[in-house]
This record gives sequence, structure tokens and C-alpha cells, in this order.
Amino acid sequence: MDTPNDAPKLTLLTTTHRVAPGLLSWPAWSALHAAPVVLVADPAHPQLPALAQAGVTVEPVERASAPALARLLVERAPVLFLGSQDGDPGLTDALARIAVEQAGQAPEIELLPGSYDLPGARLLDLVAVMDRLRSPGGCPWDAEQTHASLVKYLVEEAYELVEAIEEEDRQTLREELGDVLLQVFFHARIAEEHPEDPFSIDEVAGDLVEKLMYRHPHVFGDSDASTTDQVEANWEALKAAEKQDRESVLDGVPAGLPALAYAAKLVSRVRRADFTGVADAPYALPAELTEESVGALLLAVVQRAHDAKVDPDAALRAAARAYREAVRAAEGLSA
Repeated sequence: MDTPNDAPKLTLLTTTHRVAPGLLSWPAWSALHAAPVVLVADPAHPQLPALAQAGVTVEPVERASAPALARLLVERAPVLFLGSQDGDPGLTDALARIAVEQAGQAPEIELLPGSYDLPGARLLDLVAVMDRLRSPGGCPWDAEQTHASLVKYLVEEAYELVEAIEEEDRQTLREELGDVLLQVFFHARIAEEHPEDPFSIDEVAGDLVEKLMYRHPHVFGDSDASTTDQVEANWEALKAAEKQDRESVLDGVPAGLPALAYAAKLVSRVRRADFTGVADAPYALPAELTEESVGALLLAVVQRAHDAKVDPDAALRAAARAYREAVRAAEGLSA
């Protein structure tokens, strides 16, 4: 913008509500202390207490329309305007129009970011939105939900995310990741209301951070692991140390998994533990198992089951239960 060197300056100072009030950049504090006048149109701006403590006098102005506010700021220049938390929609466009209309006479306009969002800062907005939805005056449907009532949505969203990954649909992937994230925050918000054992999303995240750091000693500690196999071996050893109270190699496998996934998880646990107390199912398989041949074999089983009026999901779940009982019996444990 072409303005004379002695043109008055209009500084627009922007801040983010996602960091603690008072955490402003050094250029922002310098501009605030040097400004002849500091104006604000938001009487509840979160930075006001911090500015008052720092000895910065702020003059409130009426929250008018964008064109009216732009004219006021131009007339009051030199001045620093502390931007409102909603970004003052339309203000920069209105100032641009004035600059064109008053070419050579308009003040120099500087946009000064005073604070920036940190990575992950938008998660704070999600916390605030969930709190609003669950609080009095929020959404009646959201307020009525429980951990149990949301289970079906969690399962559905997880499967939709899997579908987006398998189809390599990045736009849908982004959306479905958000839907799964919503379920996590929703459950954590409900957990805050428990009368005896409340916990929040901060405690959920804190527990997860501790777990990740503990299980990655090659990153956060002094353990060595230069290959994927070494990382997996360390991971399993650490998990085993955490779960010493488990009786069976199958403890912790959720029975609510889909039948095929449940059976696969049981077999994985048994194989990983080198458990030999139970023989494999006596069925003939192709000489070489590939993704294609396994898929064709499973599809053929489903087709034959349909023809025989057998529910393959229920049949596999029953077989998986019998397999689990056999493993536990071989371990000397009750079914």
C-alpha cells in the first residue's frame, strides 16, 4: 500500500484463544506498550486482564458493523486495535475498501499476529464444543447419551474409517477420523460426570502419553531397537510385564470382536506365545496361502455355508469359543 512515510499507523493485533492469556509475542508486547491508543471492541476479551496487569490501558469501543468499525479505526489512527476472538468478520475487507477510496491518505495498516495456535490446539475447541453439548441448555440428545448407548456408533464409525482406508479415499478418511475422534471425546465428556470415578480427556491423554513413552524405551529411554522386529519384541515384553496378573494367553481378547477377527486374534495370541497344547483345526488348506487364496477360501466357505443354511459368522464364533475353551483347558484353567 503506497502511503507517505509519515502516515499514521493502524495496527491490527490478532490473538488466539487457544493459548493462555498473556502469552503474546515480543513484537506484540512492544507494539502494545508503544501504541498511543489501544482499542478493543470485545469487552470480554480474554487478554484484557493480562494487559491490565502489564500496565497497558485499553479503551473499549462500540461493537459496530465492519464498515463502521473500519471508519472508526482509520479516523483514530495512529492506533492499535486488539482483534476480537471471532476475527471481526469483514473488517479487513472494509479497511481495504477505505484504502482504495483514500489512496495516498489512508493510514499504514499493519497486521500483527500476537499469538499462534500450537499443533493440536483445535482439540481444545472440540473439548469446549462437547462441554456445551452436554451442559444444560445444550443438545437434549447429546445430554441423554451414555457409554452404552454410544457403543453402536463407535463400532459403525470404526468400520467406516476402515472402509475409507481400504478405498484410499483421503477426503472420506479425514471425515471418518473426525467421527472416530468425536466418539473418544464424547465418551470422555460423559466420564467426567461419573459420581464416584470421574475422569476427563486430559487424564485419558495423559495415560496414553505415559503408555507410549513406556513402551518406546528405544525412543524415550536407553534401550536399543534398530529394526521393526526388535521394536515388536520389546513391545511384547513390556506388555507381558504390565499384564502379569493374566492367567491365560487369551486373557484380554475382547469377545465382542467380529467372528473372523475374534478367531484371528485368538490364533495370533496362541502362535505368539508358542503354545502347543491345542492342535490346529483338521481341515485341508491350499499348499500356499496368499491373500488371494485365503480370500477365495473364506468366500467359498461362506457360499457353502449359505447353501447349507448355516450362519458362517455364528459358526465361526462358536468354533472360536470352543478353541478358547480348549486352550484354557490345556493351560489347566477353567473354561
